[in-house]
Amino acid sequence: MRVLLEVTVAHERDVAGALEGGADRLLATATETAVVSAMCREAGDVPVFVGTGSLEAARPLLDVGAAGVAVGFLDDDLEVDLTACASVADVRWLFTAVDDTLDPRRSWRRLVGLPGLVGVRSAGDPRGMGEGYDALLAAAEADPAVAALLVPAGGLVAEHVPWLARAGVRAFAVDAQVRPGGSARAYVAADLVRSWRLLLDAAGERL
Repeated sequence: MRVLLEVTVAHERDVAGALEGGADRLLATATETAVVSAMCREAGDVPVFVGTGSLEAARPLLDVGAAGVAVGFLDDDLEVDLTACASVADVRWLFTAVDDTLDPRRSWRRLVGLPGLVGVRSAGDPRGMGEGYDALLAAAEADPAVAALLVPAGGLVAEHVPWLARAGVRAFAVDAQVRPGGSARAYVAADLVRSWRLLLDAAGERL
Protein backbone atom coordinates (compact mmCIF):
# COMPACT_ATOMS: atom_id res chain seq x y z
CA MET A 1 0.00 0.00 0.00
CA ARG A 2 1.38 3.40 -1.00
CA VAL A 3 1.76 5.77 1.95
CA LEU A 4 1.68 9.43 0.94
CA LEU A 5 4.74 11.59 1.56
CA GLU A 6 4.11 15.33 1.73
CA VAL A 7 7.10 17.69 1.59
CA THR A 8 6.99 21.37 2.50
CA VAL A 9 8.62 23.57 -0.12
CA ALA A 10 9.49 27.23 0.32
CA HIS A 11 11.26 27.91 -2.98
CA GLU A 12 11.24 26.65 -6.54
CA ARG A 13 14.66 25.11 -5.89
CA ASP A 14 13.12 22.87 -3.22
CA VAL A 15 10.90 21.15 -5.75
CA ALA A 16 13.50 19.14 -7.65
CA GLY A 17 14.88 17.53 -4.51
CA ALA A 18 11.40 16.70 -3.27
CA LEU A 19 10.43 15.07 -6.56
CA GLU A 20 13.69 13.20 -7.03
CA GLY A 21 13.35 11.80 -3.52
CA GLY A 22 9.82 10.55 -4.12
CA ALA A 23 7.39 13.11 -2.71
CA ASP A 24 3.70 12.52 -3.51
CA ARG A 25 2.45 15.99 -2.59
CA LEU A 26 4.05 19.38 -1.97
CA LEU A 27 2.91 22.04 0.48
CA ALA A 28 4.10 25.47 -0.63
CA THR A 29 4.71 28.13 1.99
CA ALA A 30 5.25 30.77 -0.69
CA THR A 31 2.25 32.92 -1.61
CA GLU A 32 3.66 34.96 -4.50
CA THR A 33 1.89 34.00 -7.70
CA ALA A 34 5.08 33.90 -9.78
CA VAL A 35 6.84 31.63 -7.26
CA VAL A 36 3.90 29.25 -6.93
CA SER A 37 3.53 29.15 -10.70
CA ALA A 38 7.19 28.18 -11.06
CA MET A 39 6.79 25.52 -8.37
CA CYS A 40 3.76 24.05 -10.13
CA ARG A 41 5.54 23.93 -13.47
CA GLU A 42 8.51 22.20 -11.85
CA ALA A 43 6.26 19.78 -9.97
CA GLY A 44 4.44 18.54 -13.08
CA ASP A 45 1.84 15.96 -12.06
CA VAL A 46 2.71 16.08 -8.35
CA PRO A 47 0.04 18.21 -6.64
CA VAL A 48 1.06 21.46 -4.97
CA PHE A 49 -1.09 22.80 -2.13
CA VAL A 50 -0.72 26.40 -1.00
CA GLY A 51 -1.31 27.98 2.39
CA THR A 52 -3.89 30.74 2.31
CA GLY A 53 -6.20 32.81 4.46
CA SER A 54 -9.14 32.65 2.07
CA LEU A 55 -10.25 31.06 -1.16
CA GLU A 56 -10.37 34.51 -2.77
CA ALA A 57 -6.68 35.02 -1.98
CA ALA A 58 -5.89 31.55 -3.28
CA ARG A 59 -7.70 31.94 -6.63
CA PRO A 60 -4.68 33.39 -8.46
CA LEU A 61 -2.55 30.52 -7.13
CA LEU A 62 -5.09 27.92 -8.19
CA ASP A 63 -5.22 29.57 -11.60
CA VAL A 64 -1.47 29.05 -12.08
CA GLY A 65 -1.57 25.37 -11.18
CA ALA A 66 -1.98 24.86 -7.43
CA ALA A 67 -4.00 21.70 -6.79
CA GLY A 68 -5.50 22.77 -3.49
CA VAL A 69 -5.21 24.95 -0.41
CA ALA A 70 -4.07 24.59 3.19
CA VAL A 71 -6.12 26.58 5.70
CA GLY A 72 -6.39 27.04 9.45
CA PHE A 73 -9.77 28.67 9.85
CA LEU A 74 -10.64 29.23 13.53
CA ASP A 75 -13.40 31.36 15.01
CA ASP A 76 -13.16 33.71 18.00
CA ASP A 77 -13.74 30.78 20.38
CA LEU A 78 -10.79 28.84 18.93
CA GLU A 79 -13.13 26.36 17.31
CA VAL A 80 -13.01 25.15 13.70
CA ASP A 81 -14.76 27.84 11.68
CA LEU A 82 -17.22 25.74 9.70
CA THR A 83 -18.50 28.70 7.69
CA ALA A 84 -15.01 29.58 6.52
CA CYS A 85 -14.25 25.93 5.80
CA ALA A 86 -17.39 25.72 3.68
CA SER A 87 -15.95 28.50 1.51
CA VAL A 88 -13.21 26.14 0.28
CA ALA A 89 -15.43 23.08 -0.15
CA ASP A 90 -15.24 23.33 -3.95
CA VAL A 91 -11.48 22.66 -3.98
CA ARG A 92 -9.26 20.12 -2.29
CA TRP A 93 -8.04 21.41 1.04
CA LEU A 94 -5.90 20.59 4.07
CA PHE A 95 -6.64 21.81 7.58
CA THR A 96 -3.58 23.00 9.51
CA ALA A 97 -4.78 24.37 12.85
CA VAL A 98 -6.43 21.53 14.76
CA ASP A 99 -3.66 21.67 17.40
CA ASP A 100 -4.52 25.31 18.09
CA THR A 101 -8.19 24.70 18.81
CA LEU A 102 -9.65 24.81 22.30
CA ASP A 103 -10.79 21.19 22.17
CA PRO A 104 -9.00 19.11 19.48
CA ARG A 105 -11.29 16.12 19.99
CA ARG A 106 -14.35 18.23 19.28
CA SER A 107 -12.53 19.83 16.38
CA TRP A 108 -11.86 16.45 14.81
CA ARG A 109 -15.55 15.62 15.05
CA ARG A 110 -16.31 18.86 13.20
CA LEU A 111 -13.76 18.20 10.50
CA VAL A 112 -14.46 14.56 9.65
CA GLY A 113 -16.68 14.35 6.60
CA LEU A 114 -16.38 17.97 5.44
CA PRO A 115 -16.53 18.29 1.64
CA GLY A 116 -13.20 18.61 -0.12
CA LEU A 117 -11.08 17.89 2.97
CA VAL A 118 -8.19 15.59 2.07
CA GLY A 119 -6.05 15.80 5.21
CA VAL A 120 -5.56 17.32 8.64
CA ARG A 121 -1.99 18.21 9.57
CA SER A 122 -1.37 17.69 13.28
CA ALA A 123 1.44 17.16 15.77
CA GLY A 124 -0.95 16.29 18.58
CA ASP A 125 0.23 19.35 20.52
CA PRO A 126 1.01 22.98 19.60
CA ARG A 127 4.58 22.39 20.75
CA GLY A 128 5.15 19.61 18.23
CA MET A 129 5.24 15.85 18.07
CA GLY A 130 7.85 15.63 20.78
CA GLU A 131 5.02 16.53 23.14
CA GLY A 132 2.03 15.35 21.14
CA TYR A 133 2.96 11.98 19.65
CA ASP A 134 1.22 9.85 22.27
CA ALA A 135 -2.02 11.82 21.94
CA LEU A 136 -1.79 11.69 18.16
CA LEU A 137 -1.31 7.93 18.13
CA ALA A 138 -4.17 7.45 20.58
CA ALA A 139 -6.49 9.56 18.43
CA ALA A 140 -5.63 7.54 15.32
CA GLU A 141 -6.09 4.23 17.12
CA ALA A 142 -9.44 5.30 18.56
CA ASP A 143 -11.09 6.44 15.34
CA PRO A 144 -10.42 5.13 11.80
CA ALA A 145 -11.95 8.32 10.36
CA VAL A 146 -9.32 10.39 12.18
CA ALA A 147 -6.54 8.06 11.07
CA ALA A 148 -7.69 8.32 7.45
CA LEU A 149 -7.41 12.13 7.46
CA LEU A 150 -4.43 12.56 9.76
CA VAL A 151 -1.18 13.92 8.31
CA PRO A 152 1.38 13.85 11.13
CA ALA A 153 3.48 17.00 10.84
CA GLY A 154 5.67 19.11 13.06
CA GLY A 155 8.56 17.11 14.43
CA LEU A 156 7.89 13.69 12.92
CA VAL A 157 10.74 11.22 13.52
CA ALA A 158 11.34 7.85 11.91
CA GLU A 159 10.35 5.90 15.03
CA HIS A 160 6.82 7.35 14.86
CA VAL A 161 6.05 6.01 11.40
CA PRO A 162 5.50 2.26 11.95
CA TRP A 163 3.19 2.80 14.92
CA LEU A 164 1.12 5.48 13.22
CA ALA A 165 0.90 3.41 10.03
CA ARG A 166 -0.37 0.43 12.02
CA ALA A 167 -3.02 2.73 13.49
CA GLY A 168 -4.29 3.50 9.99
CA VAL A 169 -2.40 6.69 9.12
CA ARG A 170 -1.71 6.86 5.39
CA ALA A 171 0.02 10.23 4.95
CA PHE A 172 3.02 11.89 6.58
CA ALA A 173 4.56 15.36 6.25
CA VAL A 174 8.18 16.45 6.52
CA ASP A 175 9.96 19.80 6.33
CA ALA A 176 13.16 20.43 8.28
CA GLN A 177 13.81 16.68 8.27
CA VAL A 178 14.66 16.83 4.56
CA ARG A 179 16.82 19.95 4.68
CA PRO A 180 20.55 19.50 5.39
CA GLY A 181 21.23 20.31 9.02
CA GLY A 182 17.52 20.96 9.51
CA SER A 183 18.15 24.52 8.36
CA ALA A 184 15.37 26.57 6.77
CA ARG A 185 18.08 28.18 4.63
CA ALA A 186 19.01 24.84 3.05
CA TYR A 187 17.12 23.52 0.05
CA VAL A 188 15.25 20.22 0.21
CA ALA A 189 17.73 17.38 -0.43
CA ALA A 190 16.74 14.42 -2.58
CA ASP A 191 18.68 11.88 -0.53
CA LEU A 192 16.94 12.95 2.68
CA VAL A 193 13.51 12.80 1.03
CA ARG A 194 14.40 9.38 -0.36
CA SER A 195 15.18 8.06 3.11
CA TRP A 196 11.64 9.00 4.17
CA ARG A 197 10.20 7.53 0.96
CA LEU A 198 11.89 4.21 1.70
CA LEU A 199 10.70 4.29 5.30
CA LEU A 200 7.09 4.91 4.26
CA ASP A 201 7.29 2.25 1.55
CA ALA A 202 8.50 -0.27 4.12
CA ALA A 203 5.65 0.69 6.44
CA GLY A 204 3.16 0.31 3.60
CA GLU A 205 4.44 -3.16 2.73
CA ARG A 206 3.66 -4.33 6.25
CA LEU A 207 0.01 -3.25 6.05
